[in-house]
Amino acid sequence: MNTMLQKPGVVIPSENDARLATESSRRLAKIKPETEEIRVSVNGEQLVLPRAVFSLLSTILTEMSSGNAVTIFPIHAELTTQEAAEFLNVSRPHLVKLLESKAIRFSKVGTHRRIKFSDLKEYKERREAEQEKALTELADQAQALKMGY
Repeated sequence: MNTMLQKPGVVIPSENDARLATESSRRLAKIKPETEEIRVSVNGEQLVLPRAVFSLLSTILTEMSSGNAVTIFPIHAELTTQEAAEFLNVSRPHLVKLLESKAIRFSKVGTHRRIKFSDLKEYKERREAEQEKALTELADQAQALKMGY
């Protein structure tokens, strides 16, 4: 099983959880927070949440409604090479090559490599931007050549 899913704090939704998340996500999508505070009631207790939590909660519910496991990483968290590879959906040997080629920053703790989540996220966003640019260029070429796309 995926090592990230075995860690504490990882939520794997049941079918009932996914159903409830779908309903909650739909209801939350109709709400547009107008103030800096979001108020919720939990078992009769009124809580005031920061506005940023609204977006995060919406994302969590959307993922859970699709049956996806959810976890939250602090931006300063350090991951093992296996966890980082799983996050990028690549093999660990491929990730190690990326690290050694300095494509992703890392540090060593003894003989073990550790990757800050923020560095991993930065690499992933950079790769996605490069892929989007390449796809746009291909689409533009197809249009210029009147390939019918």
